[in-house]
Amino acid sequence: MACGTGGGCDGCSVSEKRGCGTSSVFNWLAKIGDDKSSAFSDLAEVQFKMNRKGYFQNTENISISEGDWVVVESDSGYDIGKITLLGEIVNHQLKRKKIDTSKAPLKKIHRLAKDTDIQKLKSSIELEDPTLKKAKLIIKSHKLEMKLIDIEYQGDNTKAVFYYTAEERVDFRQLIKVLAETFKIRIEMRQIGVRQEAARLGGVGSCGRELCCSTWMCNFSSVTTNSARVQQLSLNPQKLAGQCSKLKCCLNFEIDSYQDALKDFPDSNTVLKTKKGDAVHQKTDIYKRLMWYSYKDDYANMMALPVKKVKHIMEMNKRKKFPEKLENFAFVKEQKTNFENVVGQDDLDRFDKMK
Repeated sequence: MACGTGGGCDGCSVSEKRGCGTSSVFNWLAKIGDDKSSAFSDLAEVQFKMNRKGYFQNTENISISEGDWVVVESDSGYDIGKITLLGEIVNHQLKRKKIDTSKAPLKKIHRLAKDTDIQKLKSSIELEDPTLKKAKLIIKSHKLEMKLIDIEYQGDNTKAVFYYTAEERVDFRQLIKVLAETFKIRIEMRQIGVRQEAARLGGVGSCGRELCCSTWMCNFSSVTTNSARVQQLSLNPQKLAGQCSKLKCCLNFEIDSYQDALKDFPDSNTVLKTKKGDAVHQKTDIYKRLMWYSYKDDYANMMALPVKKVKHIMEMNKRKKFPEKLENFAFVKEQKTNFENVVGQDDLDRFDKMK
């Protein structure tokens, strides 16, 4: 997609530096023709550094498209960002984020960004790393209990936002004066949480992929240990915690499908009674629909029972009938037959066999 700046690959280099190309925004209304689309044709979602997005109105009827770099109105001066969404989908975003445009009208898009605007933005971006390093030394000299995470310069180079984390309230009034005198710019301090910190710093998760929070996630929903319990995961903090030291966001991704699958499962707290002895539930393999039980006097030996047979035993117990033993209902893994495909190769498990 073209940058729309007319500056060759300048817009692309800015995207790489600011992380604007990492967010996967999908317009699921792009190919749907609707009368409502024309009513919201002046709405635009603009992305700035990382996943920070703002919503603006194209009051001047400027010819813009997704991927264009534009100059937009800000609280003081102007800022430069890239358009990610246009039209009716932006109205859905406003409703989802509960932004009331009647109380606070949207700021407007001034114009498409020129070469000079892109160059000014690039020069501002180049100041961020040295400013961050120097600001950390200033904070250390003031002995403040806070951690500076990131700095974002505004497009017109008149304002800088300092993102930080802190466990307690920090009095940084004197610090702001020193920073403003040192960098000759308007300073705004913005506190963020540990999840937002991980999103801004980025990294690679235990799955081997880039962190979801630094690529496509826009907001964070609460994650509880109940999500791990439903998915039959071991409650090991070291495995369940992400790089932010909180529970991994991906624990919520498949929770709905697990809950739907578990609706047909019997109560795991029910004790299965047999003539050999009482058996208690140990674990569940949800998608194989197997429940593992062991006798109370022999916890080491577990047996896998299909859900249908567990229900059958429960029904027998309700009628005061008790089967001989669980072994008669246990799941027996089918023996693999020797297989050779048309090319003459053995199956993929041939190396798993003990020599």
